[in-house]
Amino acid sequence: MKRMIVLAVIIAACLFLAGCLPGDGRNTPEKPAGFFWGIWHGWMAPISLIVGLFNKAIRVYEPANTGWWYDLGFYLAVVGGWGSLSFFRKKQNKKS
Repeated sequence: MKRMIVLAVIIAACLFLAGCLPGDGRNTPEKPAGFFWGIWHGWMAPISLIVGLFNKAIRVYEPANTGWWYDLGFYLAVVGGWGSLSFFRKKQNKKS
């Protein structure tokens, strides 16, 4: 039961903080997204994908970014965050 509460709080916090999704107008060519925004956008990528279905302004990847540093932060978050979830999956025993 305690795990479910913690999971619910984490999901609620992610949805609350999803106000900073890529394409929301916060980043402009004059003030592009940098490394830390790349990390945040990488973590929010699955939520951005879903919200982007209903709001054409929201993107998965911020077009106004600093280049390589943004890319590094984005990919570190996607691979390190969402890709590492496979380590926590329970492995099933295969019986012949």
